[in-house]
Amino acid sequence: MKKTILLLAFLLFFSAVLPVNMMAEENKAKQNKEQTTEDQLNLAENSQSAILLERDTGKILYEKDAHKQLPPASMTKIMTMILIMEALDEGKIKLDEKVRVSDYAASMGGSQIFLEAGEEMKVQDLLMGVAVASGNDASVALAERIAGSEQAFVKMMNDKARQLGLENTRFQNPTGLPAEGHFSTAYDMGVMAKELLKHEEITEYTSIYDGYLREGTEDEFWLVNTNKLVKFYPGVDGLKTGYTSEAKYCLTATAKKNDMRVVAVVLGADTTKNRNSDVTQMLDYAFNHFDTKQLFKSNQPVSKLKLLKAANESIDVVTEEPISLIYKKGKPLENIETKVVMQEDIALPLKRGDTVGKVEIVHDGKVLSETPLVVKENVDHASYLQLFKRTFHTMLKKQ
Repeated sequence: MKKTILLLAFLLFFSAVLPVNMMAEENKAKQNKEQTTEDQLNLAENSQSAILLERDTGKILYEKDAHKQLPPASMTKIMTMILIMEALDEGKIKLDEKVRVSDYAASMGGSQIFLEAGEEMKVQDLLMGVAVASGNDASVALAERIAGSEQAFVKMMNDKARQLGLENTRFQNPTGLPAEGHFSTAYDMGVMAKELLKHEEITEYTSIYDGYLREGTEDEFWLVNTNKLVKFYPGVDGLKTGYTSEAKYCLTATAKKNDMRVVAVVLGADTTKNRNSDVTQMLDYAFNHFDTKQLFKSNQPVSKLKLLKAANESIDVVTEEPISLIYKKGKPLENIETKVVMQEDIALPLKRGDTVGKVEIVHDGKVLSETPLVVKENVDHASYLQLFKRTFHTMLKKQ
């Protein structure tokens, strides 16, 4: 009798365990198959390093030696443009402001828009010179205007790199001209591109294929974008090319289709044709195999902040950047939750853009992404009169 009971128990145990193990093995095999397929991708065979990522989520879709330190050439100007856009946002410079070109800025070699020493040009035109023609002279002129000197601007560049957590990037100039100790990686360039695209208006410049500076004058200058994909690949609207004999051909490109924006970076390609081919192949892969669903737009109000001692009784809290989900085509994610988490003990005053919380995107209990929430405007301390009025009104309501 005991043997019969033991035999039945043995059979029941294996009938329960075997299907679970088989399912686990099937899932593991499926994951291994998907991983093997991804490992077999060879999307940038002509480049020394590469990366492909989705902008909103930062999810890496493909990489090849993405952390290898290499000279970035004029892709350096992505960081230069980040600081230019931040200076515009902060009101340190204005688009219609004229900048006087120094002797040093005018002396820059390499790609240039042929600025003359003492010439005055509007910030918006200099920015176009940087974004479209990769002008070294325009880059230095704006760097000197923002920071006072090229050296001070380079310090700002390296400080921003550290702020972004870029461990394999070091700048010696704002142009990308060859210099010892000036390097970056495909991964770091991707992060910088993601940061620059928070200022989506930059694509109004980087998407220009050709245009004119000093139009209608005897010094009229025709600009042609060094990124030919702007014209020949639908959806490409930036960002920056690079070339030196040491760096070879480099490109950080971005393209948008529907609500999906991706960034593709290559360094060290042997020809412009191969550089563009590698980037095109990565963009094709992204748009053919992935979809996104946008949950929040950039600067979309998510919550309101009420601080007792703030001048503004109700403060709009907005997303710092767009928030999206990315998934393989035909496999949308279900059971998505969004959680708003506000910081405690928020100190006044606050500047527009200061972080006061975050939005968490959660799938089946796992946090997929965290995006900062920022204040939409400056928030000062309330005056004594404002505090007195609030206290008085509160007392009246309680009566």
